[in-house]
Amino acid sequence: MANQRLKAIQEYARQVLATDHSGHGFDHIKRVAALASRLAELTPAANRFIVEAAAWLHDTYDDKLFEDPVAAKANTIAAMTKMGVTIQEQDQIVAIIDRMSYRHNLDYHESLSLEGQLVQDADRLDAIGAIGIGRTFFYGGAHDGVMYDPTIAPRTELSGDAYRNAESTVINHFYEKLLLLAEQMNTPAAKQLAQHRQQVMLTFLDEFKAEWQGKR
Repeated sequence: MANQRLKAIQEYARQVLATDHSGHGFDHIKRVAALASRLAELTPAANRFIVEAAAWLHDTYDDKLFEDPVAAKANTIAAMTKMGVTIQEQDQIVAIIDRMSYRHNLDYHESLSLEGQLVQDADRLDAIGAIGIGRTFFYGGAHDGVMYDPTIAPRTELSGDAYRNAESTVINHFYEKLLLLAEQMNTPAAKQLAQHRQQVMLTFLDEFKAEWQGKR
């Protein structure tokens, strides 16, 4: 029964995000779901269905992807009901999605369930490392971002609105968010995976700046 519902959830996520070109497409969803499943295997106390369902659905009503996120959320809830996901399960899944984003956590400090911590770790792992580098430039290009400007310093003490809306650069995003994520992972396994991805980004940034300055 759980496998049938997960297959339906996967297909719904595929349909909703198939046309995304900002780094949050279905390829991202598949990687996050795989990482979340991997972390859940190491966490026997976690409800695997909740972890995997939330991972597949976590971007189906993201406010940076949809003009009407309220309607998108209603569509996701209606889809879960149609798939036979119980109200209790829906509440757990929606609570994870609503509380897991980096932007939300800048303004609010709400605790995540064990399942939510696993999904958040998986999503954040996909934001860093080699994949994270590619997604960052993909998103910047999709939103007419400035690649780099040495005169624009990385921002600190950001609110959720400032993080999303204030002027910055693609390279600054590494310092404003991505390089901070390794220390914010919830689980030991995610922390270990994050260390390698962190070094990949640091090496890339050193090379990028050297090439920008014509030193290499």
